[in-house]
Amino acid sequence: MSASPPQPNPPSAVREAELSELLGHVSACWDDERRTLARQLHDSLGSSLTALTMHLSLLTQKMPPEPALLERMAQMKRLLHNIIDNNRQLQHRLWNDKLEFLGVRVALSELVAQFGEQQRLKARCSLPDEELTCPRGHGVVLLRALEEGLRNIAAHAQASEVDVIVDDNEDEVRLTVKDNGIGLNGAAQADAIAGKFGLRTVRERALHLGGSLTLSANAGAGATLTVILPKPGAAA
Repeated sequence: MSASPPQPNPPSAVREAELSELLGHVSACWDDERRTLARQLHDSLGSSLTALTMHLSLLTQKMPPEPALLERMAQMKRLLHNIIDNNRQLQHRLWNDKLEFLGVRVALSELVAQFGEQQRLKARCSLPDEELTCPRGHGVVLLRALEEGLRNIAAHAQASEVDVIVDDNEDEVRLTVKDNGIGLNGAAQADAIAGKFGLRTVRERALHLGGSLTLSANAGAGATLTVILPKPGAAA
């Protein structure tokens, strides 16, 4: 019995389109999974920890006033509060619920404010007066891009100032993240995102939505991250 002839490989353009579609599907599934896990942590573990805090407070009131017992109870309370804080931070890292319940503007602005406080630098944010008119998937990509951009600034830029600007018009939404750090060296400017897998992943997600993500050196110092996402139905 003769073997069937090998199937030809699809053209590179078709292959790239298939990979882009696959990455978009995987990213959407991963977003849904992170969102589900964050909700489970909130609804199950969070509720249990809150109930445990109440029981512990009631038990403290009923205990005899012995210093050793009271000190042990105080240690238990501090440990419990640390667990609650860690649980909340993990929920936030998995899924920023502000994006879903309060909108893109609040999620982006609070992320910038928190970054400025944590890194002790000037972090300015310029946003439209109204909520962005874009699909949920666009908002997720904008938030992920900002997270990765700020993470890279904290790790490499040595910046003292960061400006985050969001422009929203009928055709597209644009996110710009600029810093005044050490910038990009000559070798890195050829492909500034090479090696930064977080930014590369977000860039592919932007490409899947028909947009782009670029990282370039500023004329003076620092670098600029730009994300452009066309809106569905916008003219090409």
